[in-house]
Order: sequence, then C-alpha cells, then structure tokens
Amino acid sequence: MDRLNRNAPALLLGVALAASVALLLVFTREMTFLQDTWEFLMNRRAFTADALLRPHNEHIVVIPVLVEQLSLRVFGMTSARPEFVLEAIVLAAAALLLSVYARRRVGPWLALFAATLLLFLGPAWEVLLWPFELTLAGSVLFGLAMLVALDRDDRQGDIAACVFLALSLGCSSLGLPFVAAAAVDVFQKRRSRGLGRAYLVVVPALLYAAWYLGWGSEAETHVSLRNVLASPRFVAESMAAATGALFGLGTTPFGDSTDPSWGRAILVALVAVFAYRQVRKPGFAVGFWPVAAAAATNWFLTAFNQIPGRDPTTSRYQYVGAVFILLLLANLLQGVRFGRRALGVCAAVVALAVAVNLVVLKDGKNSFERTSVLTRADVAGIEIAHRTVEPGFFLSPELAGTTTLIDVQAGKYLDAVREYGSPAYTPAELAGAPDYGRRQADIVLSHALPLSTFTRLGGFDPHDAGENCIALRAAGASPPQEVRLSPGLTRIELAPGPDATFSLRRFATGEYPVPTEGAPGDSVTILRVPGDAAPQYPWYLQVDASQLARVCR
Repeated sequence: MDRLNRNAPALLLGVALAASVALLLVFTREMTFLQDTWEFLMNRRAFTADALLRPHNEHIVVIPVLVEQLSLRVFGMTSARPEFVLEAIVLAAAALLLSVYARRRVGPWLALFAATLLLFLGPAWEVLLWPFELTLAGSVLFGLAMLVALDRDDRQGDIAACVFLALSLGCSSLGLPFVAAAAVDVFQKRRSRGLGRAYLVVVPALLYAAWYLGWGSEAETHVSLRNVLASPRFVAESMAAATGALFGLGTTPFGDSTDPSWGRAILVALVAVFAYRQVRKPGFAVGFWPVAAAAATNWFLTAFNQIPGRDPTTSRYQYVGAVFILLLLANLLQGVRFGRRALGVCAAVVALAVAVNLVVLKDGKNSFERTSVLTRADVAGIEIAHRTVEPGFFLSPELAGTTTLIDVQAGKYLDAVREYGSPAYTPAELAGAPDYGRRQADIVLSHALPLSTFTRLGGFDPHDAGENCIALRAAGASPPQEVRLSPGLTRIELAPGPDATFSLRRFATGEYPVPTEGAPGDSVTILRVPGDAAPQYPWYLQVDASQLARVCR
C-alpha cells in the first residue's frame, strides 16, 4: 500500500496524459487542415531554402515546415489526422516535461496538478486543437526540455540544452524567451562552472541571427513606440488572463469574451502571499530567475508586436502564458511542504478548473468543426469546377464564408491534389454535408465555373413558346417553382413588366444562395452553365417575376 501511495502521482499522471491524447483525438476526428496550415500546403511544398526559411508573419518556422513536408510525402493530403496525432503527442510531452521540472521543486503531487491544468487548458483551445500551433507548442516543448537539461548541471546537460534551445528556436520565435532563460542560467553559474558553457546560448543565438539577417529581417513587424509604452499594461493583462485561464475563471463559451478580472484578483493575491513570504524568508530559488527572464521576454515581445487579434486574452497566448505561470509558481513554492488536507484542497480546485475548461475546449472544437465543414465544401467546389476554373481563382472570405482560406488558389490547390490526394468532400459527401457547407459550396461553384448571364432587351414574343420552354407561375405562387438546368445554355424570357430576379441552388436545399443580375421586363436572358465533374447534381433555377416568364432549355 505504501508503494502504491508513492507511485500514485506517477500513475495518475499517466492516466491524465492518456486521457488528454484520447480526448483531443476524439475532438478533432471530424476536422481537416485549418487556417494557416494552408499557407504551408500551398506555398511551401518544395524542399527549398526559401520554403523552409521564409518567415511566417514574424516567426521562423523551419521545423514546422519540415514536419508538414514530411507528412505530405508520407501520408498525403487526403487526411489531416497525422497532424492532429502529432500535436496531441507534443502537448502531452510538454506537460510531462513540465511535471518533471516541477517535481524536482514542489514534489510529485503539485507537479501532477500543474501538468493536469496544462493538459486540459480549454481557453488555449487554438493550441490544443490546431496542429499549426506546433510552432508554439514545439517551442514550448523544446524550451521545457532545455530547462530540464539545465537542471542536470553538468556537461551532458549543457550539450543537450544547446540542442534543445536550437530546436525551440527552429519552431518559432517563441524560442527567444528560452534564450533569455539560458543566458541567465549561464550568468548565475559563472563562478561555479565558468563562462565556457556560454556556447549553449551563443550557438543557437547565432543560428537564429543568421536566419534573421537572411530572411527574418524582411518579415512584417508591428513594433511601435505606442506598443512599447503600453507594454506594462499588456504584460499585466496577459499574466492575469493566463492565471484566470488556469483556474477556469473568467472564461466564457467561444466568442473571445474572456474577462481577466478573476485572473487579476488571483494574481494580486498570489503576489501578496509571496511578498509576505519574502518578508518572512527572503530570497528566491536559483531556478526562479531564468524562468522569470523567459516569461518577461515572452510577454514584452508579444506586447511590442500587439495588433488587433493579438490581445492578452487571445486563445493561443493562454497556453504559453500558463506554462510560464506554472514554472514561476514551481520555483516560488520550492521548499514549501503541503499536508494532506492542503493537497486535497488543491486537487478539488484542479478538478473544478478542468471541468470548466473542458466546456470552453468543447466550444472551441465546435468552432473548428464548422471551419472544417466550410473548408472541405469550398475546396470541393474548386475540384468539381476543375475543367473551367481559372488557376488564379482563390477562396476569398466573401466566397468561402471564412477568412481562413485566402491562401488556397485553384491552380496550386489542384496541383497539390494531383500529387498528394484530396481533403475535399466528394460530391456525394457534399450532398450530405451540413447546410451551411452546401450553401457555401454553391457560392464557390458559381464563381469557379463560372456561371454567367447575358441579357438582351426586347424580343419577347408571347405566342412563340418553343417545345423546350416551361411557363412559370407568377411570384408568390406556392410552392415556389424551380427549373432543373442542364449544362449549356438556358434562355429566360420575360414579358413586359417590372424587373425580375433569378437565383440558383445546387447542393443547397430550402434556399437559393446564388443570385444573378436579374433582368428587366420584356427581355431575354441567356444563362450559361458550364459542365463539370458532378453532372449527377444539377443546378436549379428560381425566377421571381410578377409577369409571364418562360425558361427554355
């Protein structure tokens, strides 16, 4: 029994790690490639220096691009599942390393609680559910590995720390805070171990500097005097938001309405407690200063580059902020011993926080599932129209219904599909997709084919109805009348009267999401419908006219 009690934290940590991986894989089973991942898929498939080293926003992304290229060549593009599996494993590994780091300072139970809070951090749903955030998660993973290696305090640990720091920088510029941590560690130990170990900072920093001089200096930047002056407030808000997120307070269902008020209160209370402890027992643990340097570097660099969409409450910032909050707490609590009752209270707090944060995580999952439906429907539209779509046609937010597909150009996309397979809905799958996906596919198809109309004024003959003409009921008739169209040319004849509108649908039901320019009375309009790769799913036309109208196929 004593042995079981000693091993209980490790066993529970294993359960938490397995549960986290399983939960994330269940939550992401209906998802496809999301948002910025398309920039890699469309523009960085070639194994060239520019594809690997060109910055994404302001970040170096060498390792994520290599991972994407390897995944494409091994698994193809038919499914994003391998990426979701990798992201879940990376997140679990980061939580495990956090627990190793914390265990050496605060014992196994508090280390377990810290890892559990990170594993189920719902407000950080963007990082937990979006494989592109391997950029941030990878930097955190290798940064934590560096801190664990530095704890060895020997030559082997320094060599490993150097490698891990280089890998952290290779994932994103989030590696820079860990450069600050390593530099402080070297400075702290200069008397006991000398400055010869400075290579563990210098080598990765020089590699990053070489990248910056060659490619990174051309990246976009949002550093401004205004941001610099406002940075203290931004940092304080970031700390409050991350603290509140850890404890499941201040977060609401998806909608970016995080309120850091609870986090501020908790943060103030923590500062007061540790300030009182400093009065009673001055001094900080040695490991506190490297972590403090890393946390400050992270929050201030983020503040300097702040723009709309990069606020302190942004989801992806909660993960990184939570990691640094937990690292700081592990060092501030070093040497403090918790009794069973205190550990029981901590366990209850963690359980409640996880329960609340799982609700937020599920809301984020619902958001990404909707984006996935739109993505698969929109690219299906390009594939169905592949015979006639212009290579430069792209999925603008107005067409796609989402802002996340602007990197998808028809020519590049179809080239990738021929080489690596398709992630899109098949026509049959599209017909059974959610209504918002089918609606958006119709809009994309109408522009990708494209559908077109030409109107000639006059020429309507009320007595000259051809054999293939259908007379339509006047507007307001119930049920509304629609005409099935075939590929080719369709003539729409309008008797004298007010303007009429023409709208179309294909995969959509119950609505006609594709409008045309319509036509005035006493006119003849030619509607052109190009043939495509889904002839079994015809277009349907609805004419809204108060006068006599005929559709001639």
